[in-house]
Amino acid sequence: WQGLEVDQEFEGRVKTLKDYGAFIDLGGADGFLHIGQIAWTHIKHPNEVLSVGQEINVKIVKIDAEKQKISLTMKGMMPDPWDSAANRYTPETVITGNVSRVTDFGAFIELEPGIEGLVHISELDYKRVRKVTDVVRVGQEVSAKVLEFDQNRKRVSLSLKQLKEDPQIAEEAAADEALAKLKANQIPRENLKGGIGKPATGGGGLFGNPGDFG
Repeated sequence: WQGLEVDQEFEGRVKTLKDYGAFIDLGGADGFLHIGQIAWTHIKHPNEVLSVGQEINVKIVKIDAEKQKISLTMKGMMPDPWDSAANRYTPETVITGNVSRVTDFGAFIELEPGIEGLVHISELDYKRVRKVTDVVRVGQEVSAKVLEFDQNRKRVSLSLKQLKEDPQIAEEAAADEALAKLKANQIPRENLKGGIGKPATGGGGLFGNPGDFG
């Protein structure tokens, strides 16, 4: 215990798996690896990545000698994907990814291991969406537009509807096109018969030549 330091690295063995993390045998002391410190990707249970008896590399992030607790990280020994993500997810960029999970307020899209973007329910479609699952489902591959990238908060805001045609704009465009066709098919006033066009050039006006009637 006296030789332990924060940032010290160990090769440990997975001793026990719990829903919330794993206990790691460091060789003389046990450390706790929280589920959020296992991988950069979102996992529901440690057994998705670890198994009892597995040898893994970990690093100490906190030591509480009084409570005899050692907090460990596994993902902290791997590059943080967010450090290089800013150039890949600039606003207006169109990305493709799989729906990793859905909530009442939107859907999360896995852009790459360790990085998810959120499509808020208001950005799923132009029409009102009552349930997120009415539009997308877990595992579905979708294309979305990046609205905002916040590296400090590690958030990416996405939109599905902005890759679709706005029905209001489409309706206005159709109305404009119909009006243009109507105007194009109208007969010009100067070509109308009945005396309101150009004056007759052959004499006689509207009722022919008066001399023809004696």
